[in-house]
Amino acid sequence: MDHPPPGTPGRLDAPAARLRALPPSCGPVRLIAVDGHAGSGKSTFAGRLAAALGGAPVVRLDDLATHEELFAWTDRVREQILAPLSGGATARYGVYDWVLRRFTREEDVAPAPVVLLEGVGSGRRALRPYLACLLWMEVPEHTSWERGRLRDGPELSAFWDGWVRAERQHFSADPSRPYADLLVRQGAEGYVVRTGPAVTA
Repeated sequence: MDHPPPGTPGRLDAPAARLRALPPSCGPVRLIAVDGHAGSGKSTFAGRLAAALGGAPVVRLDDLATHEELFAWTDRVREQILAPLSGGATARYGVYDWVLRRFTREEDVAPAPVVLLEGVGSGRRALRPYLACLLWMEVPEHTSWERGRLRDGPELSAFWDGWVRAERQHFSADPSRPYADLLVRQGAEGYVVRTGPAVTA
């Protein structure tokens, strides 16, 4: 049976095949960024895409950010993830505990054919040279933030107030969407993946 072509609702087999066919971008790895506003569904989509890719590793930027450094994690990504993967070695990075407010453990990520980097700002300027593809979750910021607030509950409302300011500041200085290769939208029948502005421009 033929897979549905890119841009149609349903399974992610076709986008996954498209990503697997890309040339490596970070040593032997095809590093794929899944970016978008907080609350846009990046984590869920990345998990499903990873499954469609046969169990591709997913690095979540929530594990590398901290309360004090919501977006100042570039050096950690470069040193702990990009440098080893570029050399074909297994990367090991610290995982931040948002309750204890400190890094409490480490995770390994092997130099698999495809590795997903998921999180707000994963398509930032400093990381784009290492990316084989940048995907952007096509959900408006206010819709995303409302989803996130509902998900996290009123006890995190103060955190969200600070987050919204920080995210606006980040994307104002270093936008990701204009450089997206693919745009992802969730419809009633599943995800729709279509060509992004970086390709059509």
